[in-house]
Amino acid sequence: MKELPVVVIGAGPIGLAAAANLVMRGIPVKVLEAGDAAGANILGWGHVRLFSPWEFNVDPASRVLLEAAGWGEPESGSYPTGTELVETYLAPLAATNELASVIEYGVRVAAIGRHGIDKVVSRDRELRPFQLTVVGRDGAVGRVQARAVIDASGTWRTPNPVSASGVAAEGEETLADRIAYGIPDVLGRDRADYVGRTTLVVGAGHSAANVLLDLDELSARDGTTKAIWVTRGRDLSRVYGGGSNDQLAARGDLGQRLRRLVVEGRIELISGFAITGLRKEEAGIVVNGEVGGVGRTIGPIDRIVACTGQRPDLSLTRELRVEFDPWLESARALGPMIDPNLHSCGSVPPHGHRELSHPEPGFYTVGIKSYGRAPTFLMMTGFEQVRSVVAAIAGDLVEADDVRLVLPETGVCTAAPAAAGGCCGSPAPTEADACCPDDAAAKADGKAGCGCGPAKAPEPAQATSSCCGKAA
Repeated sequence: MKELPVVVIGAGPIGLAAAANLVMRGIPVKVLEAGDAAGANILGWGHVRLFSPWEFNVDPASRVLLEAAGWGEPESGSYPTGTELVETYLAPLAATNELASVIEYGVRVAAIGRHGIDKVVSRDRELRPFQLTVVGRDGAVGRVQARAVIDASGTWRTPNPVSASGVAAEGEETLADRIAYGIPDVLGRDRADYVGRTTLVVGAGHSAANVLLDLDELSARDGTTKAIWVTRGRDLSRVYGGGSNDQLAARGDLGQRLRRLVVEGRIELISGFAITGLRKEEAGIVVNGEVGGVGRTIGPIDRIVACTGQRPDLSLTRELRVEFDPWLESARALGPMIDPNLHSCGSVPPHGHRELSHPEPGFYTVGIKSYGRAPTFLMMTGFEQVRSVVAAIAGDLVEADDVRLVLPETGVCTAAPAAAGGCCGSPAPTEADACCPDDAAAKADGKAGCGCGPAKAPEPAQATSSCCGKAA
C-alpha cells in the first residue's frame, strides 16, 4: 500500500496545496485533473476579482516549492482576479519540478472503490488499495490504484437550479440556452448576450453581487441594459455584508455597492420570490413563482443568470463507505459548524482530518466540496484542511490534530429564528450596551463591537432587518 501514491482529485488551489504538502513529506502523489490546465474551473470566472488579498490565497507548502523555483510572490495586500490567480500562482506551482511530473490533465474520475471488493465487504477492507475508474479525453476508460484519496474536485460543474425546490423548474431544461449558471463575463467575453437586454439575476450571494454590479456598469454605458434581482429569501444581510466591520474590506465594499444600487432604484429587487416555472413567449421568457404563497409573474425577460450556488457530485463515492450531512451534503462532522440554518458570525471553527474523514479509511473530502451546499468557503480554510489531512496520512497525528484556523470575520452575525434570546444565540449581559455576548466582549476590549450592532427598524422596500442591525 505504501508503494502506491496518494491520489488527489482536482488541480485547483486546494488540490495543488494537498499535492505540495504530500511532496514536502516525501509521500508519492498523483493528481488527476479533468480540465486541460491547473485551475481550469477558475478560468470560467477569471474576470472576477477576489475579495481576499494575496496574503490569504497562497498555501504555505506551495510557497516553499514556488520560492525554490525562483517565484516572486505578489504584493500581499493586492487583490487578484481569477485569471491572475491562475497565471501568477497556480500555473507556476503546477509547473514546478516537484508537481509537473505528477499531474495528469484531461482525466475525469468516474468512480472510486476498493480493489476486488464492494462496499458491503468489511474484512481487511483497509488493506485493499483504492481503485479509481478514470475516463480520458478520448473516452478511453482506465484504472488507477491509490493508498489514499483526497477529493478536491470542487462543485463548480454541478450548479443548483433556479427553482426554489432544489430540482429543475418547469421549463428550465428546455430554456437552458437562455440561462447562465455561475458568473458570466458581462463586460467582456459574454457582453453580446446582455447588452441592451433585460436579465434576471437569481441568488443572494457574492456571485450575484458581481453579476449585478457588472450589469449596472453595462447599463451606464449603453443606457438600455436592465437588471432584475430575484432572491428566494428576504434576509439579505449576508450579501450586503458588514461594511466597514468586514475584515475583508473588498468583501464589505462589494455588498455596500450593491445595496446602494438597490436603494437608488438602479436595480429592481424582488425578494422572497420562489421560482416555480419558466415559459418562452414571443416577447421573451416569463418567470412564474410565488411570494409568500401568492402567485406572481416576472417578465418577459431576455436572459437568466443563476447564481444559486453549487452542490457536490456524490456519484463518485457510491462504492465507498461515506457519511455526509443529510441536508448540506458536506462532510458529516463539518455540517453543524457551517449550517446556514443555524447561527453564524462569519467564522468556522478550526477543523481538520477528523472532521473531513469518512468511515472509509483513507478517503477525505476537502476544499469547497467538503462544505457541500453551504456557502462562504475561503481558500485559506482549504489550505489548513489539507495540511491536517496529509499529516494524518503520514501518521503524524500530533501535527494533524494541531489545527489552527482564524478566518476574517464578515461583520454580519445571524441566527436561526429559534435561537434563544439574542442575535448570537443568547442575550447580552443586561448592563452591556450590546446585542449579544460576543458584542459585549468586543466592547469590553475597547473595540466597536463584533459587527452585530443594535437592532434597527426595517427599511422601506426591504425585508425585515435582523437583530444584528443589517438590512435584509
